[in-house]
Amino acid sequence: MALTGGEIRLDRGHDGRVAYLTLSHGKFNVITWETRQVMAERFAEIDADDKVRVVVVQAEGEHFSSGGDIQGFMEVDPVDFTDLGQNITAASRSPKPVICAVDGYCFGVGLELALSTDIRVATARSEFALPEMRLGMIPGSGGTQRLARLIGLSRAKYHVMTATRIKAAQAGDWGLVAAVVDDRAALEAEVERIVGVLLGFSPLAARTAKEVLDKGIDAPLYSGIELERKAYAMLRSSKDFAEGVSAFLEKRPPEFQGR
Repeated sequence: MALTGGEIRLDRGHDGRVAYLTLSHGKFNVITWETRQVMAERFAEIDADDKVRVVVVQAEGEHFSSGGDIQGFMEVDPVDFTDLGQNITAASRSPKPVICAVDGYCFGVGLELALSTDIRVATARSEFALPEMRLGMIPGSGGTQRLARLIGLSRAKYHVMTATRIKAAQAGDWGLVAAVVDDRAALEAEVERIVGVLLGFSPLAARTAKEVLDKGIDAPLYSGIELERKAYAMLRSSKDFAEGVSAFLEKRPPEFQGR
């Protein structure tokens, strides 16, 4: 049955503080209906684990993902598309910072998955696209909205409506990705560098920063600033802030506990 297939492997590293989610479904990592639900299940497990501080989404095979299982989607009853995108984009709702490592094609729902993460890093050969128009369809898992917020409405309209690919260098210039590196080895090294930086910070502050950024961007400026102010005040009373100040004054590395 075309709806099934594919794996999202969950591994842990850095003494359990980092969760690695690896797409594994052949050369192109086609995302099936089953894959979508597995992603939600993986994040439910990760989000419930207080020890996990950072999540990395990556892929085996030659490409990150060429997109969804088109044939399989034809087997799905239209009513089942009501909540489309709530599972594969679970990263957007996770309180943990999520890094996405992209190598090769990042198309369709694969790009929508990447867009739902917080920090994206790509190799120079990577390409990004939302090609649904070629099928008489539009992106259905947040692609139109997240892409427009990242690269601007005019650019998003062009790339969604013409199904034109975005090269890695352009994605870097536009802020679609945070960094572009030479190859997969450099990609792994850069992801681990970012992981190391995030692990050195307060998980409470990281969670709060993600929430303020995500919620504030869609609010009027005044509301976003008010949200930031209240979050700042909340962190001011945290044990992690007190530890951060003490460590700074004592010229030693802080030991944050997430409280």
